[in-house]
Amino acid sequence: GACSGMGKTADVIPLEPSVFEIKPVIENQLRFGSTFPIMKPQGGDTVKYEIKIDAACGEPKVVIFTAEMTDEVNALIKKLSEDSPVVISGFKDDKIEILDPNDLIRVYANTGKVVAVTSRGDYSLRLRLYEVEDRLSKDRFVRISNSEIINLKKAQNFDLSLTGTISIKLINGTTSYVSRRYVPRIKKILGV
Repeated sequence: GACSGMGKTADVIPLEPSVFEIKPVIENQLRFGSTFPIMKPQGGDTVKYEIKIDAACGEPKVVIFTAEMTDEVNALIKKLSEDSPVVISGFKDDKIEILDPNDLIRVYANTGKVVAVTSRGDYSLRLRLYEVEDRLSKDRFVRISNSEIINLKKAQNFDLSLTGTISIKLINGTTSYVSRRYVPRIKKILGV
């Protein structure tokens, strides 16, 4: 059938094993030469992929070959299924701005409100903290408590000398604390 990948007209383009972070926005059509978003599995192995150009294929089709369903495979499926770009909109001074995740220092919940802290100031969000977490890269952002997510790239240092917690100094001078429940995860990320 059309787009089966089994037709004689298909050109197989083998690609070197590549690792890309899942992009928040996935293009509607996969074109040769464009960046194909693939995620890095937690085990550190690379994801192998190939692109087949088939004139009989009306629209792109993605097939995932895997030994088992994992969180990474489910995350990939979720990202591929999204219809619209994933953005984080911040409210400040009666205006809405689309926030660049790279500018985020931390996102926290306080008395029912979710606030995104950037170098350009604080923004109120109309998302729950778990919704913000779902929209951010797992390689760059980490939850440190039930009420806070930090951008690892914006952390200056981690103080492990405290008992039962970790103190994190961020580039804006703020100090955040890892709750006891999240300490093992942060230590694993830090390799200690």
